[in-house]
Amino acid sequence: MQQRKSKYASGTFYKSVLLPTTALGISLVAPAIAQEAGSRTAPGRASAIEEVIVTARRKEESIQDVPISISVFNQKQLEERNIVTASDLATYTPSLSSNERFGSDNSSFAIRGFTQELRTTASVGVYFADVVAPRGGGNITGGDGAGPGAFFDLQNVQVLKGPQGTLFGRNTTGGAVLLVPQKPTHNLEGYIEASAGNYDLKRTQGILNVPFGERARARFGIDYQKRDGYFRNVSGIGPDHLGDLEYISGRASFVFDLTDSLENYTILTYTDSKNRGTVQKLIACNPAGGLGAFCAAQLATQDRDFYAVESTTPDPFSKLKQWQGINTTTWTANDDLTVKNILSYAKLESTLRTAVFGSNWFVPAAVPGVGGLPFNFANSDQVPGDPTNSQASLVEELQLQGRALDTALVWQAGLYYERSRPDGFSGSQSQNQIHCTARPGADPTTFNCQDVLRRLAFVASRGLRDPGPVGSVQRQLGEVDYENKAVYAQATYDITQRFKATSGLRYTADDSRGTSQMIAYRGFPGTTSGAPTVTACINPNATLPDCIIHLRQKSHAPTWLIDFDYLPADGMLLYAKYSRGYRQGSVNLFGADGFNTDRPEHVDAYEVGSKATFGGPVPGTLNIAAFYNELRDQQLQAGFRSSVAAVAPTTGIVNAGQSTIEGVEVETSLPLFRGFSLDVSYTYLDTRLKELQTVTAPPGSVFDVITFTADVGGPLPQSPKHKASATATYRLPLPQDTGEVSLGATYVYTAEQNTAAPSASPFATLGAYSLLNLNLTWRNIANSRVDAAVFATNVTNRQYLTFVSGLYGAGFEAATLGQPRMWGVRLRYSFGQ
Repeated sequence: MQQRKSKYASGTFYKSVLLPTTALGISLVAPAIAQEAGSRTAPGRASAIEEVIVTARRKEESIQDVPISISVFNQKQLEERNIVTASDLATYTPSLSSNERFGSDNSSFAIRGFTQELRTTASVGVYFADVVAPRGGGNITGGDGAGPGAFFDLQNVQVLKGPQGTLFGRNTTGGAVLLVPQKPTHNLEGYIEASAGNYDLKRTQGILNVPFGERARARFGIDYQKRDGYFRNVSGIGPDHLGDLEYISGRASFVFDLTDSLENYTILTYTDSKNRGTVQKLIACNPAGGLGAFCAAQLATQDRDFYAVESTTPDPFSKLKQWQGINTTTWTANDDLTVKNILSYAKLESTLRTAVFGSNWFVPAAVPGVGGLPFNFANSDQVPGDPTNSQASLVEELQLQGRALDTALVWQAGLYYERSRPDGFSGSQSQNQIHCTARPGADPTTFNCQDVLRRLAFVASRGLRDPGPVGSVQRQLGEVDYENKAVYAQATYDITQRFKATSGLRYTADDSRGTSQMIAYRGFPGTTSGAPTVTACINPNATLPDCIIHLRQKSHAPTWLIDFDYLPADGMLLYAKYSRGYRQGSVNLFGADGFNTDRPEHVDAYEVGSKATFGGPVPGTLNIAAFYNELRDQQLQAGFRSSVAAVAPTTGIVNAGQSTIEGVEVETSLPLFRGFSLDVSYTYLDTRLKELQTVTAPPGSVFDVITFTADVGGPLPQSPKHKASATATYRLPLPQDTGEVSLGATYVYTAEQNTAAPSASPFATLGAYSLLNLNLTWRNIANSRVDAAVFATNVTNRQYLTFVSGLYGAGFEAATLGQPRMWGVRLRYSFGQ
């Protein structure tokens, strides 16, 4: 006979389940994932284990009952693993990768090889409290993700793999990441926490939960973190260190039980992040490329320290401000009908100023007149007065959930609307200039680069000839307006007690409208500052003097899901499903001419899987999923550069590819013996670009060299064939009044992967790497309300690359570096219940 008791721990509902074993000493039991702390088990009975509740199908269910491949981390696991950024989450999650090419403020996710290329819409949706993350605006990867301060005071983080376009708002082909915040409770409680560590880490965090009678309660949280940068900038220009971290994130949540059947839940969030940003490291020069001779001197004299980089931006920074309000009203009309309305409004603004490729170059000495002068290449700067991304987003969703046919039919349906409007023009500008940052006060953002007296003094000191004003600034500004509408329905029918069928359908209409301005400035006056001359519009379809073009892309499509579940025994779920996924077409404000819009992409996804929960001498769970995807009209990033004009390289999105993505995911959780548990996950991923259409630049285009991020017959970017993670946790057998002391170790292996096409760069394939993370946690020290922890990531200080630009054909190659060893200590005091 099953013995069940409901509990509420760390904001996550679970049930403790005890079942008798079979004659073989093994029993399949109800859903569970971890051994319950402090439980006692009679001989011959399975250990008590916890059941995790997820919302992967927009309702609360046990993770073991959901026919979706899911990875879940509760807040305790996030803290023990020191997960504070998107890349941290990707480290521990099978099939999940992250791209932080533009820093942690501007991260994006990839799942199962479905990536978000530069200036495409997201392939992985990130949802906070059931609302999709605000968009960024299209200049660089920004918005659409889990930024700083997102991983505190959560019930859990759920990573859903595969198309989620039926029930979730924005259509995404790769999957979804759900951040579920802690909801206010009826208890007066909270905690204050402080952390310190290497690189002068300082972090403070506080939570206060306050009930106001029986029908109202509130929860307030704040998270502040500051850490010095681990990149040493050895250029002598700008700050000495880059890659730092500083943000503050606040959250306020309110629940009002207006009646016994009507609840109103409001969340207000605010994040303010400012740091020095990151740069890539020069790793190679190609003498055959046009820029190879320019970077040769830097490469020859480059500091051998792995984390030594060179930035030529005098005042680099990455700034992000985001606030959001979410209101969810839930009316339980009766036992068979629930009506929910979700309304959100958010504002995001980010500004990035950085030397993207870490280029500190000089004109080759053999070049007449300008040999030996500094050459400022493709730095990304702020246009004075304009941010890099700026959008305001409105989301409205009406959702109905119900049961019928004596609860044999469970259904839900809804209407969805999203509008993301620009808050004025946003963008950036890049420089290809000689003698811009070599003098004090030089500011390329205001074209203050050609001071005659200083220039003459500089060239005279080196015995050079005055070259006069030389260089260009490529300015790109624009705005994009997204509108998304959808209607959806999904239902599950119990054909028998052990056999279920699920079917879902969604119809989505998307509209993207943009205004783009791309100008090349040349012919600088020989004064301290002044207006430059507009030489040309970069897009040949635009005309002087404003160089503005208007863009629009509309797309619409149905998506669907068909799923069959079978329970051959208690605690065992088998499922098979087929789904159609869709990612909207969009506009690419700053793409190469002729590649300013892209059509939608479609994917047919097939998946079979099993979820087993077992008792006996070694209880635990074992989940396996095998999948196969066919991707058509694939939105691929193309790199455009010029061999005939001095313009910075750019990108465009083209529907040029057809791909297959297949693999297997395995996750298991095993409390092997009392106090010791082992969590293992593994992904095998085989991606292949099957077809690549021929793409040529239109007549008159200055971008005559086109490369892609993948080769025909080769893997897609950010798709390691093997990825494994193993976490062992041991709770010391100490007296209860001592507190709970646990030791944890996590080993992560990531196989080699491409971030560019091998045909474009011999450095496109990143090497495999392993990481070791450790933690020691002492909860309720001496039976008190004080907890302490020590944590360390990348303990062996492994040096590894996370991204390569693929610009070797242009004459150089630059890479993004993984984080070095990080360690810290954490102290928390909890109060209340």
